[in-house]
Amino acid sequence: QLVESGGGLVQAGDSLRLSCAASGLSFSDHAMGWFRLTPGKEREFVAALNWAGSSSYYAQSAKGRFTISRGNAKNTAYLQMNSLGPEDTAVYYCAAARTTDSAWRLRSDSDYAYWGQGTLVTVSS
Repeated sequence: QLVESGGGLVQAGDSLRLSCAASGLSFSDHAMGWFRLTPGKEREFVAALNWAGSSSYYAQSAKGRFTISRGNAKNTAYLQMNSLGPEDTAVYYCAAARTTDSAWRLRSDSDYAYWGQGTLVTVSS
């Protein structure tokens, strides 16, 4: 089970840190990913991090602003989001995949077996 938290309403330019708490799986064996869904659009890849935390990959829209990380001792993944803009408004989902693949290979939602319920991020202008 994956449970996201940390979403909310912020102003443009603000920062948020999303958390994804994992249970019922061997967290350290799983790569983690973040995706987002905006009404009228398909679910969009945001960032991925491999099982060891040594390989990350970002969507172009996230590069330089978002950072994915993990704390294996806490079975938690994070997405630090800085310089948020209205275009970042979406429901954000974390996902887990039991794989040793590098992060750049994990950009499709079909790569992931486990999903959280999502957390809403709203950025006002």
